[in-house]
Amino acid sequence: MDLQMDLQMDLQPTMRQRPLGTKTRNIRWSSENWPKTLEIGMAARAYWKGSLKLSLVTCPVQLYPATTAAEKTRFHLINKETGNRLKQQMVDSETGDVVEGDLKARGYELRKGEYVEVEKEELEAVQIESNHTIDIDSFVPKDEIDKRYLNHPYYIAPDGKAGVDAFAVIRDAMKDSDRVALARIVLTNREHIIAIEPLGNGLLGTTLRYPYELRDEEDYFDGIRSPKLTKDMIELASHILDTKAAHFDPSKFKDEYETALKTLVRRKAAGKPVKTVEREERPSNVINLMDALKQSLKGRRAPAKRTSSSARHRTSHRRSARKAHRSAARHRKAG
Repeated sequence: MDLQMDLQMDLQPTMRQRPLGTKTRNIRWSSENWPKTLEIGMAARAYWKGSLKLSLVTCPVQLYPATTAAEKTRFHLINKETGNRLKQQMVDSETGDVVEGDLKARGYELRKGEYVEVEKEELEAVQIESNHTIDIDSFVPKDEIDKRYLNHPYYIAPDGKAGVDAFAVIRDAMKDSDRVALARIVLTNREHIIAIEPLGNGLLGTTLRYPYELRDEEDYFDGIRSPKLTKDMIELASHILDTKAAHFDPSKFKDEYETALKTLVRRKAAGKPVKTVEREERPSNVINLMDALKQSLKGRRAPAKRTSSSARHRTSHRRSARKAHRSAARHRKAG
């Protein structure tokens, strides 16, 4: 659930209310590592509490958001002249008048500029009331779930000691079956489908999008032609793929832009100049695909050749040094 507007991006941590599930922080500033170091205080609060139900087996559980944006560098909009923060106001698009809270209402656009107003009570009448139960409907093979349907991940943990046994039974049964549970859950007055699978000692629940939320790939891929490619091209591309083979390791992911933002803010706060970097020109389009593939593969092999050449150079240098040493020794002996 997005409880913060995009424009309310806060760089300076405060004690204002944070979204559910994020951590309350006690801030300690340091001139050396500001604004990087944040000491975490309390653990995250549960985003949702209820029961996980499999047939007649029920256990109390808690949901925690598995992701957070709390560490991202955020900004406020400010007045450049005064340095004060700007506040947003709702303005009538036609008259330009500021609209006060009691005059604000929800409207659905029927046609361009024509809206039908929906009252708060009318919305409440159609909202789904949560029974605070994650009701498992079925179990499906994990590889059958289209990744485009995956939405928001949550950690599911037992709520108290009373339901740990039932929780463990459901979790371990799912490990043995290698299947993912599909269940229904009500969050923010909307019913969601949630896929549940074992993760360590707990469970990972990921809400799924509905089919109407996905765009049809044919709208974007239909115009892509399928040219005839030679076998050599495919083999060269396969070799390049082999040279880049690796294992998934998210610890290697580096957010260079986030690092640059923190550096920028630290320098500005310290009154130091900020260097501007000229953008590199984009390379021209590849004209000969086969040449590009060969150059790519050649570029991957180049370091090994340089290493070999360097090794030969060092070996030749050592041989020359030994010859010179022996020649000098014979000269001294003859003298």
